[in-house]
Amino acid sequence: MNYFELFQITPSFDIDTANLAERYRELQRAVHPDKFASESEQQKLLSVQRTAQVNDGYQTLKNPLKRAEHMLSLRGVDISHETTTVKDTAFLMQQMEWREALEDIKDSQQADDLIEDLYQSFADYEKTLSQSLAQLLATNAENDDLSAADQIRKLKFMAKLQDELARVEDSLLD
Repeated sequence: MNYFELFQITPSFDIDTANLAERYRELQRAVHPDKFASESEQQKLLSVQRTAQVNDGYQTLKNPLKRAEHMLSLRGVDISHETTTVKDTAFLMQQMEWREALEDIKDSQQADDLIEDLYQSFADYEKTLSQSLAQLLATNAENDDLSAADQIRKLKFMAKLQDELARVEDSLLD
């Protein structure tokens, strides 16, 4: 299913999320099961299915990473279940540095400063990756789609690192 078509939004990495939310509410009103309470069982079932599609589409399009993956899948590049690893050595070295910094937090006297520095480092790197991803997806070229898939893999790793940092931060508060 093409969620951009469902929501009548031009396929793009950068979308108007306020417009997306408005379209979501409109679609929900149109297909909500309560609207079909007095209809046949088949109509009720169809309504439930449409509601699920609208919900899935909204969750996909409002999340930049899921949106990028969806764009690539529409172009025939499906990375949602793959196990390909990032081969960018500079990124792999940066990962190691970040992991070491995460480990250092637990024994540091300046844990708050290290946490803040890591959050900032993550945000800066993610911003750069997201800008690159937007440019790659805008070209709609096969080689750029493959590069965009690599950017998505990196951003997914960054999301995991953010979660790890939040857990470390929480553990220090306990």
